[in-house]
Amino acid sequence: MKRVASAVTAVTWLPFALLDSMPNLPLGIAVAHYDEPPGELLGDLDAMREADAFREANELRAWIEVEKGRVVGYGRGGRALLGGAGLDLGADQIAFPAVELPVIQPEPEVADGEVRFQQTVGGRIGLPAPRTLDGKPYFHVGSATAWTTLELVLRADGSTERRLVSSSPFPRHSVYDADGLLVDEQGANDYESWHRQTAGASPWSDDVAGAELDRELDRIALRNGARLQRRRLGRGETLVEQGEAGCDMFLVVDGVLDVEVDGVVVAQVGSGALLGERAVLGDGRRTATLRAVRASRVAILQQETIDGSRLAELVAQRRSG
Repeated sequence: MKRVASAVTAVTWLPFALLDSMPNLPLGIAVAHYDEPPGELLGDLDAMREADAFREANELRAWIEVEKGRVVGYGRGGRALLGGAGLDLGADQIAFPAVELPVIQPEPEVADGEVRFQQTVGGRIGLPAPRTLDGKPYFHVGSATAWTTLELVLRADGSTERRLVSSSPFPRHSVYDADGLLVDEQGANDYESWHRQTAGASPWSDDVAGAELDRELDRIALRNGARLQRRRLGRGETLVEQGEAGCDMFLVVDGVLDVEVDGVVVAQVGSGALLGERAVLGDGRRTATLRAVRASRVAILQQETIDGSRLAELVAQRRSG
């Protein structure tokens, strides 16, 4: 039996020219630092993340097993890594956190003699970006979103193919092969090049309920001037217990939480997940225990903040869809 394995990695980074060409932002808004180009040879991703040397990385690994010219088994690995915003804040500054969006991994496509794998990684990278608002005489400043979709094809004859299928037009994306050699680079080098482009639909924008959910969160924040409370959870620490009373909802900012029902883990949720709507919509009792798998952070949406909003309803619609 023969095994064919390969990998492809995309590193997303902020060029100096991009930050240098950005318009002036209101005083007090902190802007992330630029990144040095990752180079012709990819370094250690974990060390690069510790050094805050990129905004995000998409690593896709896969393998197939071949017997008598036929694919008889396959599997994949890989991961998403999100860098920090890279900020040294003053006492009077505000910043946008880096928030990872759910990783998209479609089922591998198995054809005659080959298997095709894809993986999409993205998130809000912590760089404030001004956008005009339709019909309004002012603009919105929010964290820019960046993403990459990688594809890896493994064939029974031992050949492989890798490519960057699609990506956000901003900022720069460097693509590396299994040996860590630079094979492609895409994305804007300066703010004006990006701003003139139509961002287009992201891989998450076909989630209609999710898009409406984002808008509802914006409405809540604007209406209340809300500053969301945060809570840090250590590994194994419980956020809520099944059966206890509760009227708050939670947004997972960073980390992973187990969802336990009657002592059994039925799901895991990560960054970007909104939790707690069933207690809000139901009898006020928690229907599951939420426990941190690793060190995590959550934002707390208190009852008085979400009263009169459609937030709980939209979260429920998103899950049922």
